[in-house]
Amino acid sequence: MSGTESPAARLQALFEGHRLTPTQRRIAHSMVRRAADVPFLSSVELAELAGVSQPSVTRFAVALGFDGYPALRRHLREVAPAEPAPETGSYNEYQQAVEAEIENLRHLAEALADPGPVRQAGRVLAGSRPLPVLGLRAAAAQAHGFAYFAAKVHPDVRLLNEGGTMLHDRIDAAARAGAGALLCFALPRHPREVVDALVHAREAGLTVVTVADSAFAPVAKVSDLLLPAAVGTGLAFDTACAPMLLGRVLLEAMCDGLPEAQARLEEFDARAAARGLFVE
Repeated sequence: MSGTESPAARLQALFEGHRLTPTQRRIAHSMVRRAADVPFLSSVELAELAGVSQPSVTRFAVALGFDGYPALRRHLREVAPAEPAPETGSYNEYQQAVEAEIENLRHLAEALADPGPVRQAGRVLAGSRPLPVLGLRAAAAQAHGFAYFAAKVHPDVRLLNEGGTMLHDRIDAAARAGAGALLCFALPRHPREVVDALVHAREAGLTVVTVADSAFAPVAKVSDLLLPAAVGTGLAFDTACAPMLLGRVLLEAMCDGLPEAQARLEEFDARAAARGLFVE
């Protein structure tokens, strides 16, 4: 672990290579989201944060190769010394939600210090004709936004934002038409139907690129390329500023792999001006 990495990145590196149970992935996800605070939490506090039992936290530490949670916490304090997160007690609940989203965006910026995964995903998506874009329930808006802009530069984008018995048929149709990849947006709570659809997409020969809230999300094991961006949980409904921004970054990377992208945008602008489409 490098001292120049963020606390979240150091935790991700600690978890890599370990086969974790769903409960353990939930603990790991909670730790990453509160990376700066974790070295100062007791096992009981971490259990409450993750919504699991205290013995589950102990078993999680053992699964990582430590004698117990105290040994894991000592390790985190040694290799990732950090001060507790700034006190936000003076903020109201709405301000706290905004501050949490700002922190999520900081983590995303740190992750993008290595642009390799996004550039690789962009090349994969640019080469898929057609390009199916999947997002159900909470993630439907993310998929719709990406598909709307992608259609301006990509010749054949197919939005899959409704579930049901037709979903697998539409994935099959895209594969028969020549698709090589599928882009999925997956956010909590993760519908079982999305996991099933990604399994089917891979069986159909598609490379699955997924934007998810965590590297430990349920869709991780059925994705070929997973790009994580945390959601905010401080309000009654999750906020997804970081996944939305990551989607736009991925769109930019895809444009880099489409030589005709600029020409298509100029053509659209000319048509829009001729039609008086926008109020200037």
